[in-house]
Amino acid sequence: MYQLIKKLLFRVQPEKIHHLVMRGMKTIYALPFGKNILRACCDVKTSGLERELFGLHFSNPVGLAAGFDKDAKYIDELSCLGFGFVEIGTVTPLAQPGNDQPRLFRLPEDKALINRMGFNNEGAPAAAKRLQRKKSNIIVGGNIGKNKNTPNEEAVSDYEKCFHALYDVADYFVVNVSSPNTPNLRALQEKEPLKQLLHHLQLLNAQKLKPKPILLKIAPDLTNEQLDDIIEIVQETKLAGIVATNTTISREGLATPAATVTEIGAGGLSGLPVKEKSTAVIKYIHTRSKGSIPIIAAGGIFTAADAQEKLDAGASLVQVYTGFIYEGPTIVKKICAGLRK
Repeated sequence: MYQLIKKLLFRVQPEKIHHLVMRGMKTIYALPFGKNILRACCDVKTSGLERELFGLHFSNPVGLAAGFDKDAKYIDELSCLGFGFVEIGTVTPLAQPGNDQPRLFRLPEDKALINRMGFNNEGAPAAAKRLQRKKSNIIVGGNIGKNKNTPNEEAVSDYEKCFHALYDVADYFVVNVSSPNTPNLRALQEKEPLKQLLHHLQLLNAQKLKPKPILLKIAPDLTNEQLDDIIEIVQETKLAGIVATNTTISREGLATPAATVTEIGAGGLSGLPVKEKSTAVIKYIHTRSKGSIPIIAAGGIFTAADAQEKLDAGASLVQVYTGFIYEGPTIVKKICAGLRK
């Protein structure tokens, strides 16, 4: 059914249809028995799929990656679709519009997306207020970043502000230094600035009555030497884990005509073309760390087989984003059913 509807949805500009569909889901949720309708369509049998990680109980291992519900506007609605957890953001201390539109593009031939959103969001305090009002008990991660106009020398302050703003309402944190759509952000993945940032956040975390798990989200384009540095830093700073991976800047091996890809321009590529890169990074980290670093996998997950591949590579949980758009609202139900088999 969704594959038929998708043909109509894909005729509308991606960012516009995203907001229209999510507002529609919010309307259904607000109707009498609306929650029951959503749950009936997307009900997930979680028996045998529960996970204990970071001191948290996940009803199943399939989550929604950051970028879909940036401002925590649809947490309760998304919980009805069976997700084991939802990651909001990336949020920044101050609201910002992001990059100019159009900034989100489909590559149907590759089951992929290119985005250069640029951390468009209403700010961490606004997201925190919405999370205070959520009714569901779904686990929520807070993906945090820096404002576009904040120089890298002052980035630590931005991450600190986001951490404090979301501390009471987020179950775990993800430090995003790997988006390709904020100028110079990926420079923060270099060894010394990254070590400084994570040490500072862990110091703040230790001062809290109940410290929260902090993870690091990394790019799929890192060399093995850079991954070795990441592993060393994560172990040294006692981070809870890694989210692997973000979008790629590579355009290799696409079926979409090169002229179309060139016309789209800059941005991070997600979906099926990232699948192998992401799995390779997960396997490398898991092997080199001797399984000591918990990993949340993201990148090219469309089916139960894709999810199982990530779990076999060393991940403990998985996240979908592009797969959710291409496969529809029953993706979690289908993946969980496949994993149970």
